[in-house]
Amino acid sequence: MPFASQFSRFAPAIAALPARFESAPTLPTVLRMASDERDAVYYAPFDHVVATARLVLVGITPGKEQADVAIATARSALLRGQSEAEACEIAKSTASFAGATRANLIKLLDHVGLAERMGIESTSVLWTTRTDLVHFTSSLRYPVFRNGENFGGSGITRSPLLRAEIERWFATECRGLTRALFLPLGAAAMEACEFMARAGHLRQEQILSGLPHPAGSNGERIAYFLRRKAKEDLSKKTNAEVIDRGRDEVLRHVAAWRG
Repeated sequence: MPFASQFSRFAPAIAALPARFESAPTLPTVLRMASDERDAVYYAPFDHVVATARLVLVGITPGKEQADVAIATARSALLRGQSEAEACEIAKSTASFAGATRANLIKLLDHVGLAERMGIESTSVLWTTRTDLVHFTSSLRYPVFRNGENFGGSGITRSPLLRAEIERWFATECRGLTRALFLPLGAAAMEACEFMARAGHLRQEQILSGLPHPAGSNGERIAYFLRRKAKEDLSKKTNAEVIDRGRDEVLRHVAAWRG
């Protein structure tokens, strides 16, 4: 099925941006798509959908830093004369998960056997030679800012504006990627996926839950999940029982997955 894109609408404005647009505290006003009394939605080129994906990594919404990278990459591609489709794909792939988050994701996904289920040596190739198997997305496809700050996910399905964004863009991806396993990263992304399941856009068995968030700041929980840290060595802030239950749930889910 075709996936809707707003890139053609905003490509002229992106190409006309000044070279140092990223230095501004907010995204360019010309890219604002919608807003209410608290939240503002801006365009950034995160439209590209990998239709062959078997794994979908779902965040909350692109932050300003990630949006700046995507917009700047698309701007450069357009000024080089590349097509809109090429510029959009390059922009999204350049701005997707990087750094410690990516490294932790690879460790977690390999640990639960997802690479084996996908027929690959390691999930690290999802960022290199097998990008056809993964789709990076967000519950809110385009950057959302609450009171001028990166949106953190609170009330993601209770806000009429944000709910409409989810139903317009994320729902389309859920309906189109029927053979993919969706991995929500964090509570807000999980809330959005469950919302999609209740609406009939996503099957419950497509949602993989139980993995600790792969952020670099979550190191202790990740280490325990990977069995690299003993229970008796955990700090009081880490609940071993919750992680154990999550690990068992993920292992059962991955083993039964036939995607």
